[in-house]
Amino acid sequence: MMMGMSWGELFLLALAAWTAVGALGVTVSLARGERTQAKRHMGWIAAVWLLYLAMLLTVSLTARPREVADGKDQCFHEICLAVVKTDVMPGYLAQNGERVVRATVRMTNRSAVRARRDTGLRAYLIDAQGRSWHEVPGLEGVRLTATVAPRGSVMSQPVFKVPQDATGLGLVFTHGRGLPGALVIGGPDSLLHPLVIVPLRL
Repeated sequence: MMMGMSWGELFLLALAAWTAVGALGVTVSLARGERTQAKRHMGWIAAVWLLYLAMLLTVSLTARPREVADGKDQCFHEICLAVVKTDVMPGYLAQNGERVVRATVRMTNRSAVRARRDTGLRAYLIDAQGRSWHEVPGLEGVRLTATVAPRGSVMSQPVFKVPQDATGLGLVFTHGRGLPGALVIGGPDSLLHPLVIVPLRL
């Protein structure tokens, strides 16, 4: 895939380009006073987007939750992530009966020619009850958004504070549910798509 893009991202990119061309056609038709033709173009654009959104929701609602095993890569463009270890940090960092969980994440750059970084990437923990916890800032050392050399790897150690009663913990990598990720068919952050979770062994 181009620059590590998934088929869903390529499909959305092609649709966006087609929409831009269609919008230009609408503008030209309106400038010429051809309102009927402009309405026809707008109708086609709306119809194609409605079809696309129907496909997006169908794929998301029929997808099954997916788990990624320890050591297995999840790739976002050229950056691949793998959880290689998890542990509970010393008790002095915890308060009010919390546990401090640290995940060691290997970040690998698949590009052979360029250093890469994923500035929108973040991680959070989720438990069996659906509760979630974000990273504790300042304790991770190398950040998940760090630059990785061509064909290189670095280790990041995001840290999370969770209650003692949190069980079935899993790590989720995400760019959030905003645009354009929410519109990528089959993407981990697409609208209503089940989470992709790395179960943690503690």
